[in-house]
Amino acid sequence: MEKTLNRIHPVSDPEATYFLQVSWEKDLGTGFDLLLSDCQCAWTGTVSEADISREAADIEMDREKYVEELRKALIAGEESAGKYNFVISREEQNKACHFSYERNLKDGSFRLGSLKLQEVLSPAEVVKELIGYCLDSLGKLRAKTEHLQRENERLFSNWSDVEKRLEKCVEAKEELEADLYSRFILVLNEKKAKIRNLQKLLSEAKESAVDAKCARDSIATTQMVIKRENDYDASTDEESENPAQASLPSAPERRDSSLLGSPDVMDPAPRRKRRQRTAKPAGTGAKVAAYEAEQPAQEKPGLASQTTPGQHCPDWDLETLENSCEPEDLFEDM
Repeated sequence: MEKTLNRIHPVSDPEATYFLQVSWEKDLGTGFDLLLSDCQCAWTGTVSEADISREAADIEMDREKYVEELRKALIAGEESAGKYNFVISREEQNKACHFSYERNLKDGSFRLGSLKLQEVLSPAEVVKELIGYCLDSLGKLRAKTEHLQRENERLFSNWSDVEKRLEKCVEAKEELEADLYSRFILVLNEKKAKIRNLQKLLSEAKESAVDAKCARDSIATTQMVIKRENDYDASTDEESENPAQASLPSAPERRDSSLLGSPDVMDPAPRRKRRQRTAKPAGTGAKVAAYEAEQPAQEKPGLASQTTPGQHCPDWDLETLENSCEPEDLFEDM
């Protein structure tokens, strides 16, 4: 069974002091016992679970909330001072006592519950019980305080050890940082020197590559020029060796070209026979002179060979060609 002991001051007599003890089994909502004493008299009473439910229904409040209000009013004690009022009225005839508890509001108060307490025949036993409860509670609190004190000392000792270890760790950390920083500076300087050397080598390699490329280009250009000059000299030598072959065609070629460029003629053999059978006309000499005037190119056989295949000789009348003399006769006359 759980118990609590609180000191209360009734509203009717604020100077008076009463001691209120509340005891319950499992939960305050299942019912509780009250013991009230002013160290001279004592009263006791019981509140059942049905009484709690009836009081909650009378004030139209949820039962759980009502039980919570009872806990604050009867058990909290000094924590709820000023929020709850207690009314105690004693009856001299039957030595009973009416005890009620109320909740203070801004505009007034409402009653949480009330019950009639019966006087105890031996108040000294009640007072003795209250004093024993107080001593037991004091012993428990003292033991708890000592336990907490020892726990506090242990934690303080651990905290001191942790603080010392932390200071050592900080010192070691600072030393390690200084050492690493000094090593890092050395490594960084070495890396910078290596980077500068590599950059220098890279620039030199680029310059040598550019120079080599320029040399290769110049050599290739020189070789190309020399090759062109050799080709030009060779072609000039070939032209100087065969100037006549390059400029003029050969005799058979001239003959073939003159034959190809001349107009189609008939076979001279029948014409010779015909001239033998018939005499020459009287105007043959004039016709020959006209023929020579019209074809001055035939006087120079070399020039006739230079005419292109696309050029044709001048067109003559068939009768004129038949009555004209043979080319051999014309050359003999000249």
